[in-house]
Amino acid sequence: MLPIEVPAMIPPTKNDRRLPPEALRWTCNPADLGFTTTADLPQETGIVGQARGVHALQFGLAIEQHGYNIFVSGPSGTGRSSYARLEVERIARSQPAPPDWCYVRNFAVADQPIAISLTTGTGRAFREGVADLVTEVREGLRRVFAGDAYEQQRATVAKRYEQQLAEIWQLLETQAKLRGLVLQRTPTGIATMPVDLQGRPVPPEVFQALPEVERSRIAARTKELEDVLAEAQRKARSLEREGREALRQFDAQTAKSVIDAPVARLKEQYHDHPKVVAFLEAAEQDMLDHLAELRGAGDEEGAEQPRQELPFLRRDPFARYQVNLLVDHRDTRGAPVIVETNPTYYNVVGKAEYRAEFGALVTDFTMIKPGALHRANGGFLILQARDVLTSPFAYEGLKRALRSREIRIEPLGEAFGTLPAATLRPDPIPLDVKVIMIGTPDVYHLLYGLDEDFEKLFKIRADFDVTIDRTPETQQEYARAIAAICHRTGSCHFDATGVAAVLEHSARLAANQDKLSTRFNEVVEIVYEAAAWAGQAGSPTVAREHVRRAIEEKAYRSNLLEEKIRELIGKGQILVDTQGAVIGQINGLSVLQLGDYTFGSPSRITARAYVGGRGVVNIERETQMSGRIHSKGVFVLSSFVASRFAQQHPLSLSASLTFEQLYSDVDGDSASSTELYALLSELSGLPIDQGIAVTGSVDQMGGIQPIGGVNEKVEGFYYVCKAKGLTGRQGVIIPHQNVRDLMLREEVVDAVREGRFNVWAIRTTDEGIEILTGTPAGAPDGDGRFPAGSVNGRVAQHLADLARRYREFGAAADRPGERAPAEQPKDPPPSST
Repeated sequence: MLPIEVPAMIPPTKNDRRLPPEALRWTCNPADLGFTTTADLPQETGIVGQARGVHALQFGLAIEQHGYNIFVSGPSGTGRSSYARLEVERIARSQPAPPDWCYVRNFAVADQPIAISLTTGTGRAFREGVADLVTEVREGLRRVFAGDAYEQQRATVAKRYEQQLAEIWQLLETQAKLRGLVLQRTPTGIATMPVDLQGRPVPPEVFQALPEVERSRIAARTKELEDVLAEAQRKARSLEREGREALRQFDAQTAKSVIDAPVARLKEQYHDHPKVVAFLEAAEQDMLDHLAELRGAGDEEGAEQPRQELPFLRRDPFARYQVNLLVDHRDTRGAPVIVETNPTYYNVVGKAEYRAEFGALVTDFTMIKPGALHRANGGFLILQARDVLTSPFAYEGLKRALRSREIRIEPLGEAFGTLPAATLRPDPIPLDVKVIMIGTPDVYHLLYGLDEDFEKLFKIRADFDVTIDRTPETQQEYARAIAAICHRTGSCHFDATGVAAVLEHSARLAANQDKLSTRFNEVVEIVYEAAAWAGQAGSPTVAREHVRRAIEEKAYRSNLLEEKIRELIGKGQILVDTQGAVIGQINGLSVLQLGDYTFGSPSRITARAYVGGRGVVNIERETQMSGRIHSKGVFVLSSFVASRFAQQHPLSLSASLTFEQLYSDVDGDSASSTELYALLSELSGLPIDQGIAVTGSVDQMGGIQPIGGVNEKVEGFYYVCKAKGLTGRQGVIIPHQNVRDLMLREEVVDAVREGRFNVWAIRTTDEGIEILTGTPAGAPDGDGRFPAGSVNGRVAQHLADLARRYREFGAAADRPGERAPAEQPKDPPPSST
């Protein structure tokens, strides 16, 4: 379709709605800041603005009731994590450090280690004291059992029982001799044999040769001796047991003389800790019960080990008396503040590790490791919600601990429903912790809606906004924040013009002249990079030109695709006209975001109308390339057309709308007014100025609604017009509600000031169509008729004509033997309806 020249006349609406350069950008006056350089400002590190979030966080940290944990919500980069940690650390410094915790062996039930709480900072001393006790006992036992005195005394005790055994055997041999028998020791026991007159044993063959009477007499004497022998053996076994017990008691008394003193000394030191005293008493008794093992005599006769002790055979036998210091607060000043960056299940609630022995995995109380809850107990725990939720079972483990107010170390395998395995069941530790979870508002609402426990456990929400009001106070806070960065990093300071440029960039990030962005990571990047450019230029301070260069260089590193699209538009491969006028064709504006870079780009939108009854067809929707919001926008503009032009007769219309050269999905309703203008142009026959691009959504009453990305859209069309040649007639139409959102680049503002580019703000579609066509829209009279020659009058006339043709076509098709007219009558001249 060939362009049609735009009439030379510029309608009054075009001038009335044109925005002055001062409305396109807020400019900060450096003189209003009240300082020369940031070196004159204090080194404060507080957060800028965020009064709501700060108030909620401070209240949540002050209240000590159960369930008042805090969820800090807000977009990433708003300083929520940094400020939360600084505020928590400030509060924690004024609170006392919590007690130490340790685990010791439960000598009664080995798989249930005992948890002991000790006064702050004394856990390490207790562990070292027990280690010294073990060392003293080890050396004392080695020394005393290796001494000559012990050997002599033990030999005396053993000799006493050996003498008694010898007397028993001597008496037994005398009894045998009186009966003409002799006793002989065999591998199977003691045997009796007859003897001859010389006292020599009688061989079996000689014994069998004796007379029957003699053999019977010898058998009778043997029977008598066997009864005596059985009684003697019983006494001997009893005496041997008494001897072994006497030796054991002697060894125990000897060992007790070594163990008593260090144990008593440690018990006296911890007399006000009943669990410690009970542990020391149980340890002393266990040492006496396992004395042979401790002496290295585990393989000696009688040194039988119970089954559950097997895992310790290859370890130091004294390891069972160690103290596992789980949490040590000796060096902690104030309440602990723990930031868990990898909140897995085990990292949160703790675990019992395993080691390989004899091809099997075994564990004991010394292998219990603390989790973040143990280390933060009595203080504060800071977690990132996303990390907790993406780690299997971590969130459930955290909730279980907060609900029960105790920390239980349990194997994760049981949570999967696998077969239970033998493992440790340590005593639970009481929990007193304030959890600060940080996440986005979406995560907060998701947890609040889906988890019934969430609102009970996280009663405080500290909400951080992405923008704050631009006031003299917040501008000063921003300046102090920049000063703090310069002081902390040692970089060159900013002068007033540099700070003013940073504030203007912050307002652009906020997309509002009355707001400042709280995405401080993006602002800090510009601060760092501007200081670097100032350093390369040899400037002692960072000025406006350095900040501008940092912004431009940052954009240049990311705008390769934007330049490629402009190049294709310049070559004519992407069809966008910036001069002339065309019926049913208009330039729409869209925003593309690639990582950290967002830019606007124009696209051609066309409309075609013809006889029919399908209504307005959205080609993108028919091809399933339209999102739900975009489809809604098309339905809304269709409703507006019907409500305005179908009050006196049915709307008989078939029309199509499409984004030309669109090869991906489209969504959003910011192009609904643009599509409406293309349709009105097609129906009225009035051409649209192709040097004007449009953005804005429309409601059913014809009002224009605000949109997002207005700065990127205006700048995107400006740079296309600049590449194809600025004429002074080009520009962008935006909703009037977006005027305060304008923070255009200085180049665009300068072009508007010089009359080479324009920006118009409108409230209704009538204002927009007048600017685009140069023709009055036309207001209806009392009968609902529009003025002849106006845009609305021409549209109404064309729709009436389409309705008439549609009725004629339908009537002719209904008459038998008569065909529909082959040629439609020509359009009548425009007139009022």
